[in-house]
Amino acid sequence: MVTVVITTPRTPPTSLKQQLLPLATVVVLGGAGYALVGPLLSLFLIKELGASPFQVGSFMLVSALAALAVSTAVGRFSDRRAVRKQLLIVGSLSGTAAYVVFALSREYLLLLLVSVTLAALSSVMVPQSFAYARQSLSASGSSRGPLATSALRTLLSLSWAIAPPLAAIFVERSSFTWVFAGAAVMYALAALAAWYRLPPLPKPEPVVVMPDSVAVPSRARGELSLTAVAFVLLQGTTALSVAVLPLFVVDDLGGTAGNAGVAMGVCAALEIPLMLWLGFVAAKVDNRLLVLAGAVLALSYHGVMLVSGEVWHVIAAQLLHALAISALQGIGISYFQDLDPDFPGRATTLFTNTGKAGSMLSGPLLALAQANGYRTAFALGAAMAVTGLVLLLLARPRRARRPRTEVGAMP
Repeated sequence: MVTVVITTPRTPPTSLKQQLLPLATVVVLGGAGYALVGPLLSLFLIKELGASPFQVGSFMLVSALAALAVSTAVGRFSDRRAVRKQLLIVGSLSGTAAYVVFALSREYLLLLLVSVTLAALSSVMVPQSFAYARQSLSASGSSRGPLATSALRTLLSLSWAIAPPLAAIFVERSSFTWVFAGAAVMYALAALAAWYRLPPLPKPEPVVVMPDSVAVPSRARGELSLTAVAFVLLQGTTALSVAVLPLFVVDDLGGTAGNAGVAMGVCAALEIPLMLWLGFVAAKVDNRLLVLAGAVLALSYHGVMLVSGEVWHVIAAQLLHALAISALQGIGISYFQDLDPDFPGRATTLFTNTGKAGSMLSGPLLALAQANGYRTAFALGAAMAVTGLVLLLLARPRRARRPRTEVGAMP
């Protein structure tokens, strides 16, 4: 097996809006589709299917592992072919089919099968969208990758800010059927937007052939591996702190569910402008410095939460949390792409998979915190943030590598 490193021909310069507006439409629709169903999935399994706690846990874990495996395989494949538009269409159609079945069926095993196949395939939309953006801007010679990434990530966050409350209203006033039907419609519209509006990427041209052992230097693989482990820990701290915050506010601080909602709402509201601001900053500041700052902010947030004694302390600390999330999740994608510039699909998929792995890691840690006091979760989060920061420092890149936009494989 040898790897053919190929470059994408430069296209005439166009505005950022012209390049990415169609993609932004796909991102918003696909993001809204999943945001409608994701937060309510466990509730659906319990209320509509009568699933046991073990069945719910198994469903969520197996589904997450399937999505991780599928997105990894597709990410590698996408870097060998100019097929990102097609993959976005296939992912959207898979999401449509998956949630039509969820709307119509109440059979646990059938829905589990759909979740590990069609729904798992729809999970490729997020990494492929960001890889498409990176490759499109590289082809036009633009240096605005971090800004575009932050803008798309902001739109994704906006989808998550709007869709879950709408889903809750659907469930309260109607049924889960309409929630899944709405998700299917969103994915179908995303498929149409990708089919009719999204321009295909330029066809790459091969320029050099080299053995696989040379294509990706071992040192670069080591940097990427350390960074990936660091992000699993850092994104795990976010998942853990978000899950435990309402419990901590109500049970440990004597606050109300409304207080917890205010704190989480403040964080979500701050993330949107902060991500856009950091996108502009990233055009002038090294992405690595911003990521390291994000890790330090994550550590600071957990330290503050560890000693918080009043509800207002928690609300005030959300500025630190929003800054940490914006730096790690908004700039993190570009940072991974910078570390592996010749394989944007693989790099972006690796980044999104760190979030999935971090969420899975947070589950057992939340159970540990339930047994030992919810404040324990912030001590665990601080330890994870310290470890993640150390790994990022150890993974210091020797030098920036020049992207070659697209990669293909030949037998």
